[in-house]
Amino acid sequence: MAVLNHLTSAPRSVRQQLLEYFPEEAVQFIEASVPPAVLAEAVCLHTLYPVNASVVGGDGATCVINMQRINDIRYVNKFFESVNEHMAQDGYFVGCVYPLHRRRERVFARYPRPLNKIYYVGDYLIHRVWPKLPHVRRLYFALTKGRGRVISEMETYGRLFSCGFRFVDAREIDGMIYFVVAKEKAPDYNEEATYGPFITLKRVGKGGKIVKVYKMRTMAPYSEYVQKFVFERNGAGGIGTGSKFNNDPRITSVGRFMRKYWIDELPMLYNLIRGDLKLFGVRPISQHYFSLYPEDFQEYRKKFKPGLVPPVYVEIPKSLEDTVAIERRYLEAYERNPLWTDIRYLSIALYNIFIKRVRSC
Repeated sequence: MAVLNHLTSAPRSVRQQLLEYFPEEAVQFIEASVPPAVLAEAVCLHTLYPVNASVVGGDGATCVINMQRINDIRYVNKFFESVNEHMAQDGYFVGCVYPLHRRRERVFARYPRPLNKIYYVGDYLIHRVWPKLPHVRRLYFALTKGRGRVISEMETYGRLFSCGFRFVDAREIDGMIYFVVAKEKAPDYNEEATYGPFITLKRVGKGGKIVKVYKMRTMAPYSEYVQKFVFERNGAGGIGTGSKFNNDPRITSVGRFMRKYWIDELPMLYNLIRGDLKLFGVRPISQHYFSLYPEDFQEYRKKFKPGLVPPVYVEIPKSLEDTVAIERRYLEAYERNPLWTDIRYLSIALYNIFIKRVRSC
């Protein structure tokens, strides 16, 4: 493990050591994002391994900078957790990642057509699918030692948030994303965070009970931790998105295809059989999304079981407010006449899906 000296001199000495690994623009970004007095006490590392108190100078580090890209760290979360554990509250952590979209651009630029597409499919299967497959992923990491891991920007933030950090700022410079986060709380140590091709999502069910909904992955790993971040940055309910986030960056290219043809929702048939969902009803949504609804409607919505096919396929919303109004009209009608309402709504929804080709809202 290569570790640079603990820097207690003027900010200029920190700058000099940063420039050994980071470009000038990245150093300027860090200087603008971290208070000068804090940066002056930075612990600068170039390591692939979790840290301990002796490495960071005690359990109250105010700023830790790792100049090794996280793509090459075998146990990314353990590294983030170790930094958090030895950091002061609101202390800064700075790192970098080579993002997924740059890897794709590099492959397509390096090889001519159609070889680039063939190569990319192989690269996708080896570096994105194989590491996520149960039982065989250990072989992948045994062969690669975790080097050259493919990580998207959203997965990076999701892992950081799950390990107790909050977002401060980030910037893409020369194909690398440099991020600055701050310690907000202790790590979650979440062993159930979504990572593999099949995911379990916690959704608000009848009576406010949290139910586990099963789906196929369409988003970057750890996307559940980035939900609030994406909402605050992009908002929700743009035209054609209904109650979903605008330009949601968590959705993968394969995920968009799966959503277009509802492939990702096939595992939810198990929830239907178990009785967690009914065939038609309001969409099962996350606790964060549920919190965006008006409080009076939250209480009203809890009275009903969510459904596999939602009413937003009957009336297409253009905003979150539209979605609330559509769901309210359906639930009020369902409360008066459950059977007839579901038959009528389901018939219109199926017509819109299969005849008018309305896609997921």
